[in-house]
Amino acid sequence: MVRPNRKQLSVAKERAILVGLVPPGEDWKEELLNELASLARTAGAVVVDKVPQVRSRIDPAYYIGKGKAAELAQKARAADVDTVIFDNDLSPAQVRNLEQLTQAKVIDRSELILDIFSTHARTRQAKIQVELAQLEYTLPRLRGMWTHLSRFEGGIGTRGPGEQQLEVDRRIASRRINELKKRLKKIERRKVSEVTKRSPELSVSLVGYTNAGKSTLMNALTDAGMLVEDKLFATLDTRTRRWVLPGGKKVLLSDTVGFIRGLPHHLIAAFRATLEEARNADILLHIADLGSRQVLHQVAIVEEVLKNLGCKDVPTILVLNKVDIMADPVDLEILKRKYPENVVISALTGERLEDLRERIIDYLERGWQHFRIFCTPDDGRVLAYLYENGEVLSKSFGNEENEFLVRLHPDYVVGLKRLNGSVRVNEWVPSGPSPSSPRSAEQSG
Repeated sequence: MVRPNRKQLSVAKERAILVGLVPPGEDWKEELLNELASLARTAGAVVVDKVPQVRSRIDPAYYIGKGKAAELAQKARAADVDTVIFDNDLSPAQVRNLEQLTQAKVIDRSELILDIFSTHARTRQAKIQVELAQLEYTLPRLRGMWTHLSRFEGGIGTRGPGEQQLEVDRRIASRRINELKKRLKKIERRKVSEVTKRSPELSVSLVGYTNAGKSTLMNALTDAGMLVEDKLFATLDTRTRRWVLPGGKKVLLSDTVGFIRGLPHHLIAAFRATLEEARNADILLHIADLGSRQVLHQVAIVEEVLKNLGCKDVPTILVLNKVDIMADPVDLEILKRKYPENVVISALTGERLEDLRERIIDYLERGWQHFRIFCTPDDGRVLAYLYENGEVLSKSFGNEENEFLVRLHPDYVVGLKRLNGSVRVNEWVPSGPSPSSPRSAEQSG
């Protein structure tokens, strides 16, 4: 079979067969290859067949067994397949053996995900992150990719032009990796600085499995107008918008890149700067897809990734999305029992979004404290700031100084001092019941 060149592939969609190896006793072959099919379609392929295999050990030559590999080759030829996609990570030798057997291009799950990220990267930061992850994936595989070196027999003569070129390529790749890492460190420092400067605004970050509905929820809450597609990894860059809560309080809401099973660790490392918003958030909203039969598995995967990113101690609310197309009510009950901090919604229809807003307000106000604020009489900005960001329990005006008793999150005290460097702030512990309404219990002098 004559394989199409790159120019042809850019016009016609590649025909692909999917392959997955499942350990004995695992009853999720269909779901495993369904997710791989979604990845393949996102990458632009047409899936023509699926080949699962239950096997306890990996074959060093073909990953799947020799007999299954022969069956795969027969199916590939019969279906005029361009690409064979494995749900598992392959060694360079396994890729080479399978390509020789099937006469088709063979890629593994990590390579497919990296290709999707490369296609969807829009900003300079995302492109750098993807390129770095691709190079770190490719560097240890360079020797296996130099298949022309196999024509040399034994050790004598192998240090010819091909071997020299391999070392040159390694050095070029290593230098490029170091250069990209330096750029990302600068970006990460800038991100940290941006997050710090944005203080004292409280921040909420959306995290979750890819295609769980984070961007749809972002649009529903903020009218952000973000791209929403029924594709995996439609969002790669963090986007932040102001979210106005009931009562006029404002927080920063950020949408982040989705997670997935088997996400290459190089990719997670490269996207640490993008995920800076999640690590520094006051609250994480973990969006889970009730429309998926693998929602329990997906929630566990996201929790593990968040732990690896250092987000374990960030307060988290599980948002059970897509209740309008829920796949299994039993999964919903299991998740609600396991995660008491949960809200059930539909971002698409708007169902129960008010419950989510109220829950966020309650959660944010748990960290509020009482303060006694003193400022000069001529600075009306202080009172306006306190009304916008906290609860003014009482106020007293004097000829030389104004005094306000407020409930306020400590982070907003930082912004208050930036607004007016001469303002005095004392923590206040009420000795008795304090006024419950910021509007009805005002005093004036």
